[in-house]
Amino acid sequence: MTPTRLELIGTEVALVWSDGTEQFIAMEKLRAASPSAENTGERDLLGKKIGGTNQKHFPGVTVKDWRMVGGYAIQFDFSDGHNTGLYSFDYLRALDGVDAA
Repeated sequence: MTPTRLELIGTEVALVWSDGTEQFIAMEKLRAASPSAENTGERDLLGKKIGGTNQKHFPGVTVKDWRMVGGYAIQFDFSDGHNTGLYSFDYLRALDGVDAA
């Protein structure tokens, strides 16, 4: 499943998927869900978490821009300067419970 259209509307990211499904994701939620190491940290060889933050709320943060990455993900530029998370299409669809199959 791939996005055929993406728009920034108010404080939401609107996506239309190739199956016609529409999805709206709040920009603050999208920022909190960033799959980047900056957000989630990384695991060492023993599974211990290194880095990352425990921040779950990003009030007022908006998406300023975005770009497609290959044929599998979208990278967003947020108003707080964050731009290192690669959101795979399946990950995005799962954020609001849209069937990723």
